[in-house]
Amino acid sequence: MPKIFNLNEIKEALQEVDVAAAIEAGFVAYSRGDVVVPPVGELVFEDPPGDVHIKYGYIKRDEYFVIKVASGFYNNLALGLPQADGLMLVFSQKTAQLECILLDECHLTNVRTAAAGAVTARFLAPSTVTRIGVFGAGVQGRMQVEALLPITDCRNVIVWGTGEEELEAYREAMAPHDLTIETTRTSDEIAATCNLIVTATPSRTPLLRSGQIRPGTHITAMGSDTREKNELDPAILGKADIVVADSIEQCLVRGEIFHALSAGVLAEENIRELGQVITDPKLGRLSDSQITIADLTGVAVQDIQISKAVVEVLTSV
Repeated sequence: MPKIFNLNEIKEALQEVDVAAAIEAGFVAYSRGDVVVPPVGELVFEDPPGDVHIKYGYIKRDEYFVIKVASGFYNNLALGLPQADGLMLVFSQKTAQLECILLDECHLTNVRTAAAGAVTARFLAPSTVTRIGVFGAGVQGRMQVEALLPITDCRNVIVWGTGEEELEAYREAMAPHDLTIETTRTSDEIAATCNLIVTATPSRTPLLRSGQIRPGTHITAMGSDTREKNELDPAILGKADIVVADSIEQCLVRGEIFHALSAGVLAEENIRELGQVITDPKLGRLSDSQITIADLTGVAVQDIQISKAVVEVLTSV
């Protein structure tokens, strides 16, 4: 019988894992061609609105392969239910036997996504971050900032949300981190005062316009992980000095890069992959005046890396 681990056990194991290092190594392996990742399995629902992603794959010559199912149903909060749910299935790469079931309730997906934001900022953010702007006051909007704290000395944050209740909840949740937090319902102040911006929403209409983006700005766009979602005006990618994809293959069919390619403002040959930037930092930001964009659609290698690391801790006890 496979071993089954619940959320509390998984959270305890995560305390012994260097998640950012694992995710960074995963991106390098992916861009090197050492990872097999089939196209994302996806279900998109209209009524009620939501989506389910099935991501899976393996690192060649590794111990495991992983199948992850994660959902986001955006009306669940009004029903008193979590917005996100999910699990990860960890199989032996040698025998295909199911070794572990990680009932993580989407927590591992959230953690690995936040870690990817931190890795991205390390290579693409300006040398001095003056203010962090966040679109999205939910779980990922909080976790992205928490993951950035070891990367930058900046403790000045402004967050955009759709309502005062969720913005107040954001302020309360982030209180232990000793941050200066301002909230807003418009995008103008974020664009005008922040040189590191994270977009973490399921928006289907752009939240930022091209004319708002100042030289020296870095944007990590991680909310748009389907063809339907779109947080950035495609022209922003057209004016950027550097555009980075977590997976070029994946971003050709989803996310901000997909929309920019469809609009004809970005050429595929001008896209760089995050694993390549990590391996060769000269492909990343070279000047504090550059505009840099990272499109993070979420790649199965992140799920493989974080689940593998957690399973190694859990099964070593």
